[in-house]
Amino acid sequence: MIERYTRPRMKAIWDLKHKYEIWLDVELLACEALERSGEVPRGVAARARKKARIDVDRIAEIEQVVKHDVIAFLESLAKPVGPEARFLHKGLTSSDIVDTSLAVQMTEAMDSILLDVDELLDVLKARALEHRETVMVGRSHGIHGEPVSFGFKLAIWYEEVRRHRERLRAVREDIAVGKLSGAMGTFAHLGPEVEEYVCSKLGLKPDPVSSQIVQRDRHAAYLSALALLAASIEKFAVEIRHLQRTEVLEAEEYFSEGQKGSSAMPHKRNPIASENLCGLARIVRANSVAGMENVALWHERDISHSSVERVVMPDSTILVDYMLARFTDLIKHLLVYPARMQRNLDLTGGLVYSQRLLLELIEGGAQRKDAYEAVQRNAMQAWEGARLGALGVGGWNRGGAGFKELVSKDPLITKYLTMEQIESCFDPKHYLRHLEKIYRRVFGVDGKKSVRTMRRKSKR
Repeated sequence: MIERYTRPRMKAIWDLKHKYEIWLDVELLACEALERSGEVPRGVAARARKKARIDVDRIAEIEQVVKHDVIAFLESLAKPVGPEARFLHKGLTSSDIVDTSLAVQMTEAMDSILLDVDELLDVLKARALEHRETVMVGRSHGIHGEPVSFGFKLAIWYEEVRRHRERLRAVREDIAVGKLSGAMGTFAHLGPEVEEYVCSKLGLKPDPVSSQIVQRDRHAAYLSALALLAASIEKFAVEIRHLQRTEVLEAEEYFSEGQKGSSAMPHKRNPIASENLCGLARIVRANSVAGMENVALWHERDISHSSVERVVMPDSTILVDYMLARFTDLIKHLLVYPARMQRNLDLTGGLVYSQRLLLELIEGGAQRKDAYEAVQRNAMQAWEGARLGALGVGGWNRGGAGFKELVSKDPLITKYLTMEQIESCFDPKHYLRHLEKIYRRVFGVDGKKSVRTMRRKSKR
């Protein structure tokens, strides 16, 4: 399943051969920089570029002996490049190559993820506009609160994902730094101009100051931003799981022809995509903790972070890429049931309109304490009827009085409100009257501003 939703580009970014290709590029660019200063003969880098060959199997074979990946990589180049291979890695340390190359991979991965985020934003916006007026009950503590719309819920998700996009852009910039400052970071054996040249060619910035490594707070922030995005996807997925419960059934994951829900129960239609996303979010979150653990290293560096990053960087970016693609597909094909939403909204016989009634009473001249007690008294009576009805004892489902009927006969309430005013309190459209302004805040002046337009503006 993960193959279906993972972009080929994301897998290619973390391919071992691609990593070695970036390593080679860093080495050759450093050689070019040294040619410019006269420390390496002219033309060495160009000739080495033509001759160099990445042989993953040969590198692995050498590493079995030398137990050092960068040395194995350099030794593998000696034969195809020839004697001029001696000019490679001049004045550099392994982390110059590894950290600079990792920055390239991480920026490539984030660029792919940002494209995924844009796709999700487009789909969320389309569905939010589609269901702007689709009324449903809002829930607090899992209990019916007041009316909202399904589009309003999706607008909240849209805005949350938009914030994630800004965070991801920020960490992308933060990680886009290279370092070629040598073994302790002091440029003891080559000048800062080499670092500046290589970084400019790779689309990176020189790290203003580094030890033997780029400091790992950058990498921890990157993983944390991915974990935050995964947490929001989990939040959205949990909501869909709740809405798909048989007793609720206000929305449902698309169930394709031939799909099976259970090996034992043929009737099952389970929210498997949402559950899958909730599970994967746990992995991405755990990886962010590993990134935090990598920040504290011994002195100018140790390599306890290295083994961790070989796992968590590919895993987190690939998983988030997958999660975004799968969740986008889920939202695009999500089945929404407005009639069921209306039925659930009406389930408590109008109890959800209690605050509107309370405020109208106060507006009509009643003291807040008296108004609250009158509304609550009738609400509790109606609720008791609903509870008994659910138990099969009585209630409005069996001829008992609903909330509207009860308040219409209450002396204190009718003292301050006419029947027409009471009736108006039970209109769900009242709760959506500011949606246009909310949508303008989220989606733009006309509520139809495109994601691409926002992207262009954010780059200015």
